[in-house]
Formats: sequence, C-alpha cells, structure tokens
Amino acid sequence: MLPNPLHPAIVHFPIVLALLLPLFSLGALWAIRRGAQFRRAWLVPVALSAALALSSWVAVETGESQEDRVERVVPDQALDAHEDAAELFLTMSVVLLGVTTVGLMGGALGRSVRVAATLGAAVLVVAVFRVGHTGGQLVYRYNAASAFASPADAPLASTRVSGGDHER
Repeated sequence: MLPNPLHPAIVHFPIVLALLLPLFSLGALWAIRRGAQFRRAWLVPVALSAALALSSWVAVETGESQEDRVERVVPDQALDAHEDAAELFLTMSVVLLGVTTVGLMGGALGRSVRVAATLGAAVLVVAVFRVGHTGGQLVYRYNAASAFASPADAPLASTRVSGGDHER
C-alpha cells in the first residue's frame, strides 16, 4: 500500500543517494587507482547517478501533484523556494548523470571527467541540503502536513494527571 501523501516518502531516496554518490565516486576513483578496470569500477557511480536523477524526478512530480493541497496552508514564498530548489536539484542531477556517464570513456578525458563528476557529486550534497531545508520548513515551520490531516488525526486530549502522579 502506498503512503498518502506519497511525496514525503519519496523524497528520502534522492537525499540518501545524493549523500552516497560522492562516497561511491571516491571509492571508484580509489579502486581504479589501485588497478581495477575503470569501466567496471565506474559503473557504480553511473548507476547511483541514474537512480538519483530518476528518484529526483519522481520526487518533483509527486511534489507537484500534491502542491495544490499544500499551498492552502503554507505561504507561497516558502513553497516557491522549495519548488525552485527541487527543480534546480533535479536539473543538476540530470546534468551530473550525463557527466558521470562520460566517465566511462578511457584516456585522459575519461580520467578528468571522473574527477569532475566526483566533485559535482559533492556539490549536489549542498544542493540536496537546500531542498531538504526548505522542505523541512514547510513541514515544521508552516505545518504543511496539516493539509493532509483529517479530524480523526487530531491529537487526543492528554489524560496525564497534573502534579506528576503516576500509576500506583
């Protein structure tokens, strides 16, 4: 069964992949330097980069599909900041996928591109933090989740006895 809303569940994939990609890219560079066949070693960052671009696209799409409901409870400026950051991150992810794929080439060009792709992956970490921060503000500062809450979801009144009395 898919969660509703879907966007909050999906957004964790690009976050995790963006954090892992620079580490696996560095690992592939290290393995290549130690004598591993470069195409085989570099396939891991290419695959992670493809998964990152795909999951970023899905995150943007699910966010856009749920935007109408959320915009009723959060300020336009906050929603626009998150949307802009997410779209920029998606664009950067797709560009990085292209660059990372070129890293499968041999020779000096391939070596240079693999280093550039690793640096680009590190830059994406900064970008994903921006997307996550603006999304977190929507949820925790502007209570975006309330757009999906039903009256049955309201917290129950506290039954705690004042004065610190506990069960006896």
